[in-house]
Amino acid sequence: MVEPPSGPSGRRRTARWARWARRSLAVVIGLCALAGAVRLVVPATAGTTGEPPGVSRQLAFLRSALDGGAGDEAQRLFPEGYFFLHALYGLAWVELGAREPAGGRSAALREARWALERLESPSGRAPFSPDLVPPYGVFHRGWTNWLRGGVLSLQPAGRRDPAESRRFADDSAALAEAFDASASPYLAAYPGQAWPVDSTVAMASLRLHDTLLPPRFAGTAERWLAGVRGRLDPRTGLIPHRVDPGTGEPAEVARGTSQSIVHRFLPDIDPAFAAEQYLRFRDRYVTFPLGLGPAVREYPEGMDGPADVDSGPLPLGVSLSATAVTLGAAQVHGDAPLAGALAGYGELAGLPVDTPWTKRYAFGLLPVGDAFLAWSKTARPWVARPPDPPPASVSRWWRVPLLSILVAAGVAPWLPAPVRLHRRRRTR
Repeated sequence: MVEPPSGPSGRRRTARWARWARRSLAVVIGLCALAGAVRLVVPATAGTTGEPPGVSRQLAFLRSALDGGAGDEAQRLFPEGYFFLHALYGLAWVELGAREPAGGRSAALREARWALERLESPSGRAPFSPDLVPPYGVFHRGWTNWLRGGVLSLQPAGRRDPAESRRFADDSAALAEAFDASASPYLAAYPGQAWPVDSTVAMASLRLHDTLLPPRFAGTAERWLAGVRGRLDPRTGLIPHRVDPGTGEPAEVARGTSQSIVHRFLPDIDPAFAAEQYLRFRDRYVTFPLGLGPAVREYPEGMDGPADVDSGPLPLGVSLSATAVTLGAAQVHGDAPLAGALAGYGELAGLPVDTPWTKRYAFGLLPVGDAFLAWSKTARPWVARPPDPPPASVSRWWRVPLLSILVAAGVAPWLPAPVRLHRRRRTR
């Protein structure tokens, strides 16, 4: 057993070590606060034309994680984990590829096709029922069709793969036939269960078809929109979270996790209806808890509800997943102030780890979160023209409270030193 130092020399050594430890801790805290301030101030998005900072390195991390079995791990966390992780990876590559000239898209095409193959693999289809209409349900068919259309969009019109074009046309026709035959605008994703967000993605893929190939589905889209307008959530006036699978009547209030995705796709279906819905969503769900933020509530202002696997924990009513995905919705709607604020807040709160080759958030513990962020930061309309920006809802001074906290955190460890010095002078 080591005896503690004793005597005057031992006490002096102990005091020196204590001072060194305090100063080292103060330096570390100060550097962390400075890094947080830099992350908060430096732009984390590049709009709908430039490449967002760090997304290519995020995708490098995600590909490595997928090769290491991250899809199977995500599947154990929630029912569509494997599917979503691959779908978002492929869609983010489509977004990056669209920012490149036609001759520079080979990597994006390769990776997006790789992801598409996995959506149609036994693992990608495992959670879904082949007995639904269309087979495997609207969730699987809608997202798959959207990614397939994205792959086609990266190819010049005269040089598209004929087999891919035929498959996109056939799958789009099957979706349209299912919508036309349904009494509800919302098709089932699982037996006896329907979520409007899934049908929104599928309908956007039909609009994408009519942009890339000879148009066929305008009537289907108009009938769908009429059905949606007649079945809005009575509390919020928004598309509901869950509906009766037979009638499409609202069964659950609009929620942030589904609304954030709905508003990513709705502009490509009907820009005017989308703009109206987006402002309703923003007014009722975007919040500044404790004066910090912005962030997105899972339930509308004035209402609380239970958390689930989609929303994650709800501190102060806020869903972190809805907040991340709303970044993409804001960008698609031309709401640059909100998109930039959500991205900046994410850089501070998301604990990103950067290397020259990869970037990951939350230490890479939840790759599907990285996939949602990469997809959101690259968001842009695929069918509609970029809309006029809505009125700003985020002050240019939104960073001030957070920066004040960071400054206080960086300065606080140094305050005891001048206090001790003042006391010693008074004692002398």
